[in-house]
Amino acid sequence: MTLWGGRFSEPSDADLRALNDSIGFDRRMYRQDIRGSMAYARAITRAGILTDAEAQTIIDGLERVLAEFEGGTFVLQVGDEDIHTAVERRLTELVGAVAGRLHTGRSRNDQVATDFRLWVMDALREIDARAQTLQAALLEQAERHVTTLMPGYTHLQPAQPITAAHWLLSFFWMLARDRERLADTYRRTAVSPLGSGALAGTPLAIDRAALANELGLHSHSQNSLDSVSDRDFAVESLFTFALLGTHLSRLGEDIILYSNPQFGYITLNDRYSTGSSLMPQKRNADPMELARGKAGRLIGHLAGLLATLKGLPSSYNKDLQEDKERVFDAVDTLNVLLPVVTAIINTLKLNPERMRAALTDDMLATDLADYLVRKGMPFREAHHVVGGAVRVAAEQGVTLSVLSLETLQALSPLFGADVRAVFDFDASVARRSADGGTAPDAVRRQIAAAHDALAGQLAQ
Repeated sequence: MTLWGGRFSEPSDADLRALNDSIGFDRRMYRQDIRGSMAYARAITRAGILTDAEAQTIIDGLERVLAEFEGGTFVLQVGDEDIHTAVERRLTELVGAVAGRLHTGRSRNDQVATDFRLWVMDALREIDARAQTLQAALLEQAERHVTTLMPGYTHLQPAQPITAAHWLLSFFWMLARDRERLADTYRRTAVSPLGSGALAGTPLAIDRAALANELGLHSHSQNSLDSVSDRDFAVESLFTFALLGTHLSRLGEDIILYSNPQFGYITLNDRYSTGSSLMPQKRNADPMELARGKAGRLIGHLAGLLATLKGLPSSYNKDLQEDKERVFDAVDTLNVLLPVVTAIINTLKLNPERMRAALTDDMLATDLADYLVRKGMPFREAHHVVGGAVRVAAEQGVTLSVLSLETLQALSPLFGADVRAVFDFDASVARRSADGGTAPDAVRRQIAAAHDALAGQLAQ
């Protein structure tokens, strides 16, 4: 029996049911639905709607329904339109007509909004824990390579020498911001809509603050009309997931690039590489290519939900049923992706010799300009002079460090014999020791800060 059929003289058409029913995907909210119903039973008992005995009968029945779901023995019926209908139907079978009293003053509008918030909160905690594990893997790898030098790039062109630890930690801090956003989204999700009714509130003397507290929510909503239609928390979650996915995609791009034999900076573990069905020599970074691809999927879910919400009139509309599959899939995607990316980082082999061999004198051009600045030349003039030196070296087919002192002095008399000291990659990196820089000393301070940032998880 549907929860709303009394007004209709004919049952719903089968095709309409196929379109309308959400049990195929919202059944995963069974824990949250049952948890919310138990709390609501206690709330309306305090409001004088249920006796203590009736409430206990209902709660005991809900415990049995939960056990069936957890044990995999719950059997869906043809009339189970959604998770709420399924739970109430089975509760009625177990405890009888008293089950019908549970829905007093409650609408599926505030019920589903509550269930979904509780589910999203659980998901945010889970994603946060997985992101933290990936951060720990990046940090552990970074600690091994504080003095390992490698080329740094801008515009994908060789730029300046950096440490491998600095490169790894750049992704640590992206994830740190992701986790801040997860926590911020969690805070705004932890607001109880329960007690809002269909749209106008409840006539029952329900203590909504106590009900929210019992559900582990920080507060309750202030406007029932807004409350039943508010899906900001879902949009914010999808944005946070999409940006997290974007950061994983960027990490994936670097790993794909640096594991290419033409670079050879890193080697993926065989367990996290794939091959070719035709070319025996191939070692592909397929998991990281999937990370790039999944980012597009996550971004699509965000854009799709925003498009759904943008034209809705006030209060609840059935369009909102489109919120859950997008969020569910985004969470499923990250829960599959994050452990694999973490395993890749944990088992990643860095090749310091290949990294250092890729360093070239032209990456020290800025250091050469800084040399002139220390001699008193304005930086813009020094930049121009060193650009000339780079051009002359290219014309002669040599590197900057091979240019004779006479050639350099023809460009500027400020060049002296001490200019040879500029062409030292370790010294170049060591000079960048300000906080946030790539120097080993700065990276060690960064690692200490990263350990502090790693501590703690999203509220349980």
